[in-house]
Amino acid sequence: MNPQALIVDDEPDILDLLSMTLSGMSIDCVTAESIAEAERILSQQSFDLCFTDMRLPDGDGLQLVKSIQLSHPELPVAVITAYGNMDLAVTALKSGAFDFVSKPLKLRVLRELVEAALKLSPNRSHKNDRRSRDRLLGETNLMRELRGKVAKLARSQAPVYISGESGTGKELVARLIHDLGARSDKAFVPVNCGAIPNELVESEFFGHKKGAFTGAVADKQGLFQHAHGGTLFLDEVADLPLMMQVKLLRAIQEKAIRPVGGHEEINIDVRILSATHKNLAECVEKGIFRQDLFYRLNVIELQVPPLRERKADIPLLTEHILQKFAGKTHTVPVQLTDEAMTVLQQYPFPGNVRELENTLERALTWAEGTKITLTDLMLPTIAPTKNTASLMPVATHELNQDLESHLEEQERAIIEKALTETRWNKTAAAKRLGITFRALRYKLKKLDLE
Repeated sequence: MNPQALIVDDEPDILDLLSMTLSGMSIDCVTAESIAEAERILSQQSFDLCFTDMRLPDGDGLQLVKSIQLSHPELPVAVITAYGNMDLAVTALKSGAFDFVSKPLKLRVLRELVEAALKLSPNRSHKNDRRSRDRLLGETNLMRELRGKVAKLARSQAPVYISGESGTGKELVARLIHDLGARSDKAFVPVNCGAIPNELVESEFFGHKKGAFTGAVADKQGLFQHAHGGTLFLDEVADLPLMMQVKLLRAIQEKAIRPVGGHEEINIDVRILSATHKNLAECVEKGIFRQDLFYRLNVIELQVPPLRERKADIPLLTEHILQKFAGKTHTVPVQLTDEAMTVLQQYPFPGNVRELENTLERALTWAEGTKITLTDLMLPTIAPTKNTASLMPVATHELNQDLESHLEEQERAIIEKALTETRWNKTAAAKRLGITFRALRYKLKKLDLE
């Protein structure tokens, strides 16, 4: 049986164009010219896709979007907007629309939208929920709610702004949205916007033509082209220079890019997910981030909670992390003593899940046997207080980086001293350090001392 599509519009030309295009894709179409007629048809028949105009004789197309969200939440709805009316398109996406197309309709864009929508069959929901639980660990209410939002956002093409402190797992959330959605068979391209030199940022995003500048010895594809059909994840988007923010906004709105040194535009089909540990709204107020780009990226905001707000998940996360390390080293997973676990759950983790993982990895190298003790954890003597935990995320991130760096330097100095005194006899050095030979080998590899 062919997929079924409902088209709601009172313009005969639009109805004919959509019906002909979808029929050419082996999709059976049913048409309606009003909200009332559409709701009557929806009560009698199930569909795989719905298109609706924003202006209908008996009301606003947004009414139909919201109604379908309540009565048929699994049905992807695409809205048809007037040319250049991005505000209305964004409002539709916020209301639950799967995607939008602007008049005059472009057949290429229309076909890409339809292909994506038809991949969102309702029978994927149970499998997606299981995959979410396996990758976004935690049984607190905060994490259950987050997984539910991720599953819902995966069924949309709307841009999502993922907010949260450093180390909370924003890229993990972005990958999950991609993997559970219609673009999962295409590329997920993450980019750290703060790590690209200003003079190269345009070339990195849009590519360049041979000879466009000194060093451009060949044509090069940009990140948008690599992500075509898939998802582009802009991490630390607040660090983009203002010049690039303007060009990024245009690329998102026009769904087209122009390589540096090129004369023709290239059509791109990319879903944009973005994140930063900074407060993007404050960056807008300070004038270092464009308000129009913020509005376009922040169609839907998804907040990832810090670890200190879901401490009950620490035992589950700890078990998972230790099993992962054991799998890498082909050893039996170790466990924490009750005392170590109690203290671990009391520590506020300014570096969040990333700091927990670093703490456990460090503890493994010091642990004897199959138990990690409180001493092995090497947590700071003065744990951050509530006041410390409420510092700006950038400050806690820097504190955590400083601590990790300081501890590594101490470890390196102690190990180098032991190796020098034993003339690099690793067995003797391990004995002098009071650790196992395996632990010493692990540390030598980690610290690049081999």
